[in-house]
Amino acid sequence: MRADRRSVREQMVMRLCCCVMVGLSLSGCVWFGGKAKPGWVDGASTEYPPAQYLIGVGQADNRNGASDQAYAAVARIFKAEVAAQAKDWESYLLVETRGSSNTERRLTLDTVTKVSTDKVLENVRIMDTWYDTNKGLHYALAAMNRPQAETSLMERMGTLDRTVDADVTEARQTTDKLAKVRNLRRAVRNLVLREAYNADLRVIRTSGQGTAPAYRVNELSNELDQFLSTNLVLAVHVVGDHSEPIQRALTEGLIREGLHVTTATGSGEGAAPELLVRGIARLWPIEVRDPQFKYVRWCSDFDVVEVAAQRVVGAVSRGGKEGHLTEREATAKALRVIQQEFSSDLAKAIAAHIFGEVALPAPAALPAGCPREEPPVRPVR
Repeated sequence: MRADRRSVREQMVMRLCCCVMVGLSLSGCVWFGGKAKPGWVDGASTEYPPAQYLIGVGQADNRNGASDQAYAAVARIFKAEVAAQAKDWESYLLVETRGSSNTERRLTLDTVTKVSTDKVLENVRIMDTWYDTNKGLHYALAAMNRPQAETSLMERMGTLDRTVDADVTEARQTTDKLAKVRNLRRAVRNLVLREAYNADLRVIRTSGQGTAPAYRVNELSNELDQFLSTNLVLAVHVVGDHSEPIQRALTEGLIREGLHVTTATGSGEGAAPELLVRGIARLWPIEVRDPQFKYVRWCSDFDVVEVAAQRVVGAVSRGGKEGHLTEREATAKALRVIQQEFSSDLAKAIAAHIFGEVALPAPAALPAGCPREEPPVRPVR
């Protein structure tokens, strides 16, 4: 009788243990150090409430990959918001039409987004990870504390506001034309970045509201453009081989950089030129031991002159060689390089000098690109 009772008790204990194990299994618990599926995997978490945290979830077949995906999920939220707010920056960011030329004065949206987003993501941390043994997938939770991120962002925006205000004040008070242009340009660039931060702030705040700036991008951009068109017009004068298409290409390149160009070196439509971009370009065939190709060398020497003072403020010299099956085709290829690549690079260098980003080399510090003597002239075949 006692044996029967013991047997019954043992069976009841075993059944109870089985029930407990089944229950634990159904609840999502994993034995030997595992943990239940967190709520954030499905986008809901009481530990990281939306009012306090901005979260992103990533998944991959390894932990590092899941963490990267989680960071990327947060970044996409900010990038989308910056792109949506870009309409306010159209006069600076997008393509305008001036005359017959399409001009592109662009601080690229991708660059602005990357700069702002990288700064914002400094406040993102991987808060938790989970491994799904059934699917063999790793999950990661990236979270940003909204109040902390807002404080950090407001500090950066405050610094930019003070910098923009100082630059605009200086630009409107100075009588130095280049100083005015450079201060306005710098103010516009910083204001674009400030507006990108403001778009980020709209994401961080649950209200979706940003903080309005004291200046608007399009207003400052128009002020800069108006000043350039009336006070800092450029003239271009090219001599040498194929001077007309090279001069035209350089003129178009300068316009693309947001500068105003007249074809006259003295007086033309509107204001007289403040700066003269003058130079020479040469192309000539050269002998190279190559049984299949003919080669043409090209050279250029350009400088930028303050018209009123007749002072050279910078110079650019460049050269190269191009080869093709015939001398005529090699010449055409060299001319394309000058028109498309060199003219664009020269225009960017001049614009960077005017806007105070990079100074042009001094003429004395730059070796001549073209030989002192005239290159030999041979008929093109």
